[in-house]
Amino acid sequence: MTATSPRRASKKDADRATRFSAELFEAAQAVGEIENRSARQQLEHWASIGRALTQYTSASRSRVEAALAGKLAVEALNTEESIAFDAELAADIATSITQTDLAAAHASRGTAAVYMDENGDLVQQSPDGSTTPVGAP
Repeated sequence: MTATSPRRASKKDADRATRFSAELFEAAQAVGEIENRSARQQLEHWASIGRALTQYTSASRSRVEAALAGKLAVEALNTEESIAFDAELAADIATSITQTDLAAAHASRGTAAVYMDENGDLVQQSPDGSTTPVGAP
C-alpha cells in the first residue's frame, strides 16, 4: 500500500501574497464595509475594474491614451474618457512619486531640495548632502 500525498495547489489555483500600501488597504477596508466585502474582496473588485478598463481597446480608450501622450487635448475627451484619464494620471503620478528620489535628482543638478522630514519639519538639503531646517532662526 502506498501513501498518497495531499494534493498540491497548482500555480493557477494558488493565491499569491501581494503587498499594498497601508492607505490603499485601509481605503479597501472602509469601502468594503459599506459594500459588504472584506478588504481582500474590495481590492479584487477594484482590480477587476482596473483590468477591464485596461483591456478596453475601443476608440474611447485610444482617445484616453492619446490624451495621456499629449497628442489629444484633454478638453476633447467626453465625461467618461475624462474620468479614465484622471484615474490613469493619478495612478501614474502616485507611482512616479514613490519611485523618484528628488533630493538625489537635485543634487545631481547642483541645486538644493526642500522636503518634509520624518518629523514633519521642512528641511533644505544642499547638493553636498548637508541639511538645514527651513525657517529656523
